Amino acid sequence: MKKLIIFGQGLYAEIAHQYFTDDSDYEVAISTVDDDYRKQDEYLNTPMVNFSNIEDVYAPSEFDLFVAVSYTEMNHLRKRIYHEAKQKGYNLPSYVSSRCSWMTKYPIGENCFIFEDNTVQPFTKIGNNVILWSGNHIGHHGHIKDHNFVSSHVVVSGQCVVEENCFIGVNSTIGHKVTIGKESLIGAGSVITKDTEEGSVFVPQKSIKLDRHSRSFKL
Repeated sequence: MKKLIIFGQGLYAEIAHQYFTDDSDYEVAISTVDDDYRKQDEYLNTPMVNFSNIEDVYAPSEFDLFVAVSYTEMNHLRKRIYHEAKQKGYNLPSYVSSRCSWMTKYPIGENCFIFEDNTVQPFTKIGNNVILWSGNHIGHHGHIKDHNFVSSHVVVSGQCVVEENCFIGVNSTIGHKVTIGKESLIGAGSVITKDTEEGSVFVPQKSIKLDRHSRSFKL
């Protein structure tokens, strides 16, 4: 089996460790984080080592590396580590769940993580360092560009473009032929039908609590 280093020690890193172990041809052999954040010598039964000089100990010719960092700083933290790992010479593989409906013939980018129950339709491009959490619909002829995070049960309609470093929250809907501008933050439950400007923030109206008991309604 191929040997894999996973960068990270949070919940996402723990999840990535299990998915790569259970549903890929990789053996997770090493864990790593930035030197200042390494507080232990072992993580999930693997050695935990400093990232600064990892290539001197675990050669890129023998190990691949996956950056398991979520959407911190609008994905810029994951972007920074991604580029540093590439500079060190590592191959950064992508994980695509065996329970994903992958219909596009375009090759996936590096360091992506595509969870179960995603539907990626024909002629769609997925860039580098993209996370698609479970249950999304990514429509035909679209383009999810680099360093994006798409939460669960998001609908991205056909011919959409998501520019770099965006966050799209749970249960959001992106209409047909919409471009999501760079570093847009789309809050959970939002409905976007027009192009967004760079750095835009969208949140839907909140639910209203009624001054009635649930048993007062006839269901």
